[in-house]
Amino acid sequence: MTSGDLPDRTPGRPQDPGPVSGGGEGAGQVSALLEDSAEDLYENAPCGYLSTLLDGQIAKINRTLLDWLGHRREDLVGRKRFADLLTVGGKLYHETHFAPLLRLQGEVSGIALELKTADGGRLPVLVTSVLKRDSDGRPLLIRTTVFDARDRRAYETELLRARREADRERERLQRLAATLQRTLLPPALENVPGLDVAAHYHIASADEVGGDFYDLFPLTAGTWGLFLGDVCGKGAAAAAVTSLTRYTLRAAAVYHPDPAAVLGNLNTVLNHELHGEDPRFCTVLYGLLTPADRGFHITLASGGHPPAVLMRADGSADYVHTPGGQLLGVVPDADIATATVQVGPGDTLLLYTDGLTEAHTSTAGGRYGDEALLDFARSLAPTTAQAAVAAVRELLDSFDTVDDDTALLAVTAPYPGHGEARGAG
Repeated sequence: MTSGDLPDRTPGRPQDPGPVSGGGEGAGQVSALLEDSAEDLYENAPCGYLSTLLDGQIAKINRTLLDWLGHRREDLVGRKRFADLLTVGGKLYHETHFAPLLRLQGEVSGIALELKTADGGRLPVLVTSVLKRDSDGRPLLIRTTVFDARDRRAYETELLRARREADRERERLQRLAATLQRTLLPPALENVPGLDVAAHYHIASADEVGGDFYDLFPLTAGTWGLFLGDVCGKGAAAAAVTSLTRYTLRAAAVYHPDPAAVLGNLNTVLNHELHGEDPRFCTVLYGLLTPADRGFHITLASGGHPPAVLMRADGSADYVHTPGGQLLGVVPDADIATATVQVGPGDTLLLYTDGLTEAHTSTAGGRYGDEALLDFARSLAPTTAQAAVAAVRELLDSFDTVDDDTALLAVTAPYPGHGEARGAG
């Protein structure tokens, strides 16, 4: 080993501190930091420190907190109490909650307060105080740590502003959805001589436009058309298909009122208009009402829709089965199933969408289902359109969850002398 290889032992010259990562100038800086005094660490800590006597008088305060507040040490130590640094509201909270809780528990953590600065401003802070005791458990002083909460306050303020803005936007969308939903339904049901009518639309989500629809309208020669259906999906796309479906059904019924022909025309239109990456389909029940000697003949055509329920005046109830009817808008030549029923005095026909039978209920162990609905209808019969719709509305409100919108349309042939026919939305 040469003399150049020997370590320098010159008196007074700093020696190598050992294996500190980085070496050279960086090692010297790390060494200097490790030699900081406890007093320096206290004075220049990234948070504020102060110690107070039991009456709150400030006995010690670090430079960090003094800088935040803009005060001189001699203006505070021995002259002010901690509560004097607080705003009026903070002082009241300190006297009524903070101080009593500190005496009771010995520690209070993370309390949001505001301190007054020397120039009259306010400093939002988080305060933690600990009651120090002697070996015999007697309280000696209070040590308090203060964290600057300006960034947190700014974040909370921005978060609150964003939340309020989101709430306003949601209210706007809800109003828009409600307005659009109303345009997809008739403002009022037509009065059909010799028939009582009632309808209801149960909205599952106020934020989205549903795809359910219904209508009742006059045709030629004293006949009437009615329909109820459901477009797959929700939102603007479903609303557009709902509007197309509703007006197509009305136009097709005027052109050729035969129920199977009406749904066949609708299927043709849907297949022509809806194609590409987001195809849409719907289920529909369309009915042709023809007055009879006692009540109405109703011919129902189904395009994949749940069957209507007929509740008789004798207290019986059953589905009007239309098996084999296919979804509309899926294939060019969909099969349309039809059935004809006589709605006599005291009989009620109920049409509904599948939001009713697919609702979640704990009593039925899952989905409500077709059998439960039929049992419910039998418990109602005999009934009226108004009473049936009111009962189903109460049923929907009793479910745990109704995931999908539900449309209801009921017609009753009243007993002779019942009075003028009426409709309700």
